[in-house]
Amino acid sequence: MADDMKQLRPPDILHLQAAQGWLELGNHAEANAELEKITPQLRAHPDVLQVRRAIYAAAEKWEPAVEVARTIAQVLPDSPFGWIHWAFGLHELKRTEEARSVLLPVLDRFRTEYLMRYNLACYACQLGNLKEAWRWLEKAIDMAVCLSVARGFWNACYPNRQLPLYLGKLDDAQHIKIAEQRVKTEIEEVQAK
Repeated sequence: MADDMKQLRPPDILHLQAAQGWLELGNHAEANAELEKITPQLRAHPDVLQVRRAIYAAAEKWEPAVEVARTIAQVLPDSPFGWIHWAFGLHELKRTEEARSVLLPVLDRFRTEYLMRYNLACYACQLGNLKEAWRWLEKAIDMAVCLSVARGFWNACYPNRQLPLYLGKLDDAQHIKIAEQRVKTEIEEVQAK
C-alpha cells in the first residue's frame, strides 16, 4: 500500500475482510455485496481494488478485471500485483501479445519476481515461441530456486532469528549483490565451524 494511502478503519475494513472471506468460500456475489458497503470514497483504495479484481476474476468478467488491475498498477507501480493481474486478464481475453507487452517493460523493476517470468513463458508458448518460452521458464525456475535456497539456508542455520531484509527483498542489483555476498559469508562461517 502506498505510504500516503489512508488506512481502512472499521467498519470499512470489516466489510473488506468479509468480502475476502466470501471470496475464499467461492461466493463472489456476496463478496461484491460486502465491497458495496464500503464508504464510496474508499472503494478506490488499493486493498479494496485487489479484492474487486479477484471478484471479477472469479466471475470470469475479464474486461473489468483488466481495468481494475491496470488501475492498481498505476496506483502502486512498484508492486508486481497490478502488473501481473493486468497481463493475466489480457491473456484470458485472448490478448496474449498485449499481456506480454504489459510485463516486458517492467521486468527490470521486479528483478526477483519469478511469477512474471513464468507468465511470460506461458505467453510465449501460447504465441508459438517455444524457444523463448523455455528461456523464460528456465529463468523463472532459477529465480524461484535461488530465493528458496537462500531463505531455506537462513532458516536452517538460524531458526530463531528473523529473516534479514536482504533475503526478504531482492528487488534491485544492489540488494542482489549484498545478498549474494552475505549468503557466501554465512556459508563460509558455517563450513568453518
